[in-house]
Amino acid sequence: MSPTNKKKLNQIRIKLDKLDNDLLKLIKKRSSLVNEVLKVKIHKKEIIDQKRINFILKKIKKKSIQTNIDPKITNRIWKNMIWSFIDYEKRNFRKK
Repeated sequence: MSPTNKKKLNQIRIKLDKLDNDLLKLIKKRSSLVNEVLKVKIHKKEIIDQKRINFILKKIKKKSIQTNIDPKITNRIWKNMIWSFIDYEKRNFRKK
């Protein structure tokens, strides 16, 4: 890699690192909201709401297409996020 390209790569990586930090802040906010949801749920079976999951994924797909983002990328990210938070809810249900 040329020195010029190496410098460009490093500058892009700095921007990616900042964006990652911003994403972490958003995940923390989302975690806080999920904790609020946990306080409302009475039964463990309420943790997985397939209709809600389908609705979210459909909405994300539509928004991805509208904003010219590859919907396969966003679908995978959202599915992983949803199931990660479902796992979190299951682990923390009634640990309040």
